[in-house]
Amino acid sequence: MGHDSENLTIGTFAKAAGVHVETIRFYQHRGLLPTPNRPYGGIRRYSSTDVARVKFVKSGQRLGFSLDEIGQLLTLEDGTHCSDAAELAAQRLSDVRAKLADLTRIEAALSRLVSECHAVQGNVSCPLIAALQQR
Repeated sequence: MGHDSENLTIGTFAKAAGVHVETIRFYQHRGLLPTPNRPYGGIRRYSSTDVARVKFVKSGQRLGFSLDEIGQLLTLEDGTHCSDAAELAAQRLSDVRAKLADLTRIEAALSRLVSECHAVQGNVSCPLIAALQQR
């Protein structure tokens, strides 16, 4: 049995979007999602457009965008501001590359320390512990 895509309760909406009801309310509070009017004596209803918007937010988060950045992207969603969206994405890409460089440096340092730990024989101090104490 299908649901009317323009008449979803918050619970059905959350399920369709793959999030919790609290997430819907949080996004509304942050201004990422409009809060529909409540008819007198009734309950708020959501639409498939709202579901698509939440999925947009979640996709943005998976790409590493902050909620503030996603809010900026939502203001550009009419598709005519591609250069502005590309600028935000370029900033995110730069951040990701910097994090990758940091992770590569960390990986090399940890790899070296683990190798030193395995090379140590006898009753001497651990190179890893000694390196952490020096920093």
